[in-house]
Amino acid sequence: MTIDVLLLTGGLLAIGVAALSGRLRRLPVSEPLIGLVIGVLIGPAVLDVLPVAPMTEDQTWLHTATRLLLAISVMSVALRYPFGDARSRLRPVLLLLAVAMPAMALVTAGLSVAFLGVGLGAAALLGAALCPTDPVLASNVVTGAPAEEDLPARDRQILSLESGANDGLALPLVLVAVALAGPLTTGDALLESLWQVTGAVVVGAALGWLGGRALRAGEEHGSTDHGPLALFTVVLAFAALGLSGIIEVDGVLAVFVCGLAFNLVASGSDRTTDAPIDEAINRFLVIPLFIAVGAALPWSAWADLGWQGPALAVAILLLRRLPVLLLLRRPLRLGLPDAVHLGWFGPIGVSALFYLGMEAERLGADPTVLAAGTLVVAASTLAHGVTAAPGRVLYRRATDRQETAAQS
Repeated sequence: MTIDVLLLTGGLLAIGVAALSGRLRRLPVSEPLIGLVIGVLIGPAVLDVLPVAPMTEDQTWLHTATRLLLAISVMSVALRYPFGDARSRLRPVLLLLAVAMPAMALVTAGLSVAFLGVGLGAAALLGAALCPTDPVLASNVVTGAPAEEDLPARDRQILSLESGANDGLALPLVLVAVALAGPLTTGDALLESLWQVTGAVVVGAALGWLGGRALRAGEEHGSTDHGPLALFTVVLAFAALGLSGIIEVDGVLAVFVCGLAFNLVASGSDRTTDAPIDEAINRFLVIPLFIAVGAALPWSAWADLGWQGPALAVAILLLRRLPVLLLLRRPLRLGLPDAVHLGWFGPIGVSALFYLGMEAERLGADPTVLAAGTLVVAASTLAHGVTAAPGRVLYRRATDRQETAAQS
């Protein structure tokens, strides 16, 4: 009955989202935030229509559900822009991955020690799990007509590509954190990281090339139309995820590389017809997950954290990313409004839940890590959902003032 309630609620909410259409993107709210609030209302904390255990007690569904959604989401990111545009953003994206992401992990770990007094292992687990920029929540910032009107293409592409790539590339940081917190040695963590990342690149490139060639062959023989094409990349993403799981490599990274390779091999028309899938995926498939997350929020575990829990969440949202991007503003070649906007909108969401679930599977559930991690995810979903639309307006006004000052 629980799954039926979840499906019914998610379906009804999706109907409402579809009815509001683009108007929702101009309001200080997002689909994940709506799903989270509805989940709280129908969950054990209020109506108890959806009786699920808190995430600190049961993570059996968390890792699998987030893994599937991330696979679809990062595939969408890889197909969102022409391959040439993605390649032109390589330098800033690499800088964000190589410098900003480890810095965000260190800042988060340091804040966890300062506010919660946890040990090095628990702090490292929190830092690694919460450092990736989430592609699902970021999609609400960079997609849709309002985003295209208010934000420059370069900023939207950088945030999208960073969020797609760092979900998989955060795995080495997570493995190092697991080594610090558990029996895995640092050498074993580094070797596993090398295998997982290298294997993911090979798997993703091979399946993406194969999928692109197959689709082009089908088009040449007139056997491909828009209906099957709309689901083809989703199936391809699941194939990459499945093969990665069998040979134990980084599945999320493999799917992202698969999407890039497919984007390169397939024709431009293929990529364009895939673009609308991104809206459907990030606006509808995310809803049931966040309803489930809202119902499973660990309120009692949050209460056990005391005032330090909310204080940590606020500190992470303000200090994890924004100061780092301000410091990297010149290397990234960003104006001040761009650095502030990209620095604030680095949301923490599905990818963090994915890695928190992975850490719990490998080491057993740490109530403090799970409570603090889920609290930060909920806070980010709220903060970034509420500020996405106003943030775009403030960015546009700041850039308009800069242009007026430059012309005068």
